[in-house]
Amino acid sequence: VQLVESGGGLVQAGGSLRLSCAGSGLTFEDYAVGWFRQVPGKEREVVACITHVRETTYYSDSVKDRFTITRDNAKYMSYLQMNALKPEDTAVYYCAAEPRLRNCLFGEYDYWGQGTQVTVSS
Repeated sequence: VQLVESGGGLVQAGGSLRLSCAGSGLTFEDYAVGWFRQVPGKEREVVACITHVRETTYYSDSVKDRFTITRDNAKYMSYLQMNALKPEDTAVYYCAAEPRLRNCLFGEYDYWGQGTQVTVSS
């Protein structure tokens, strides 16, 4: 299983970015997908996730109504659309996948990408 994130970069506060996560070596439709972020010196936190069956989405309170997670099983892709970005959104963003994970917001993931840096300037 391999996950590769892309789409990070530098953006001004209030701007938008779309992160992509490309999966390979897995039956993508059987996996829940989560997006996480981590700032140096802090624990990694879940940002959003999407289940594998009903494609139900969940968000952390800090990004709710600003970020949108989607998936395209035919393309083995997940996306994180980030709008109204704030300086506190600056972090390395990771996608993760886990087969048949029902509690995608609090469950454990075995497969992780390498991360992509998002920097939001004020």
